[in-house]
Amino acid sequence: MTASAIARVTAIAVGIAGALAFSHADAAAFQLKENSAKGLGRAFAGSTSAWGDASVIATNPASMRLLDGRQFQADVSAISFSADFEKYGARYVGATGPGTGSDISGGNGGDAGMIAAVPAAYFHVPFGENDNMHVGASLTVPFGFTTEYDRNWVGRYHGVKTDLKAIDLGASFSYDVNPYVSFGASVFVEHLTIELSSAIDFGTALYAGGAASMGFRPGNADGFYTVKGDNNAVGYTIGGTFSPTEDTNIALSYRSKVEHKITGGKARFDVPGNAAAVLAAIRPGQYVDTTGKATVELPASATLSVTHRVNDRWTVMGDVSRTAWSTSFDTVTIDFASNQPDESLPFKYEDTTFGSIGAEYKLSETITLRGGVAYDESPTTYAHRDVRVPDVTRKWVSLGLGWTPSENTEFNFGYTHLFTNEPAVNSISQTSSSLQGKYDVGGDILAASINYKF
Repeated sequence: MTASAIARVTAIAVGIAGALAFSHADAAAFQLKENSAKGLGRAFAGSTSAWGDASVIATNPASMRLLDGRQFQADVSAISFSADFEKYGARYVGATGPGTGSDISGGNGGDAGMIAAVPAAYFHVPFGENDNMHVGASLTVPFGFTTEYDRNWVGRYHGVKTDLKAIDLGASFSYDVNPYVSFGASVFVEHLTIELSSAIDFGTALYAGGAASMGFRPGNADGFYTVKGDNNAVGYTIGGTFSPTEDTNIALSYRSKVEHKITGGKARFDVPGNAAAVLAAIRPGQYVDTTGKATVELPASATLSVTHRVNDRWTVMGDVSRTAWSTSFDTVTIDFASNQPDESLPFKYEDTTFGSIGAEYKLSETITLRGGVAYDESPTTYAHRDVRVPDVTRKWVSLGLGWTPSENTEFNFGYTHLFTNEPAVNSISQTSSSLQGKYDVGGDILAASINYKF
């Protein structure tokens, strides 16, 4: 394949992934684990240590020795996420005078979640003496979420649309020291896109700024704000896989954090006509369309994965992973090129742990059954949870089915239901409006894959 052909295929692959990958995350916050239908069926227990799942090309390249020859695997996960806000308090509190303390009008915003697809694809080739070296390529979506409310909802000053997608295109290599020890590494290019929007209460801002005599008061001069940005950055994954016996695999892997320096972001302000002239006079250069920059760090994570084959029919596995949110996703600051003051988004995420156990049962030569449970900790807390990511710790129950109609072809299906509590929010917007309430959230995931050996 020529270099130009490779470039075209790469562009098409990233374009397809970008078109499909928009959903609320179904791991902690907006971290996505949905990269394998086989893994989903056992709640991602044994995610980097089980035999025969090409997703290890991205998550732990050292485990490519657990793959059987040259193969291609394609996965797609359909995520259904719902988030319904239940209001019990929304008020204007940012100024004194008429309107201060009154309730904010608007509905609950509708279902802020959606049904969307997350794709993944993998390619593996062994080579060298006794096939003791491996190369692979992967296309995955490790982070992504979207929440979108009605534009005039009661929490519009806190957020209307939030859309983040990270798409990774990776190349992997591993070396088998012997049949029981292997090491591997991958390098990936990550394309990040972000869009944030919210309403702006210019009535409160102008009232507090001395324009009360002109009739401005909280809630009577709403505007709108949208900021978009994208960036490409490089990260890496390293790992080791150790097999103390032929029936047991222990895998350790580390994925680096990725720092995205967005320099060409665009901000658009829609200012109501009765406020535009006043703002131009008292705050020149503010609330005008402009560019901006921001640094967004996506967190590092480490995973310990164990798989043990009990007998010819039963295999058991477990995973524990830790994600370092606190050192990367604390506060995101948007630096505008205009006179607009910097905007800080205080996420204040805490580090999280994901743990799962699962099993596979080989019902026949062609049918394999799977199941698993998981505990997925949220990085958000009540003190800092907001409407953009109304996340909460959840529990997983997963089921899966594998069908191998021939030596070269394998189909896998997985299903997960998420059990959650009702996350509560108590938030103050940039223009000092308050919002208190809770969410009724729920999630289901259905995945399918095909693996072809050639």
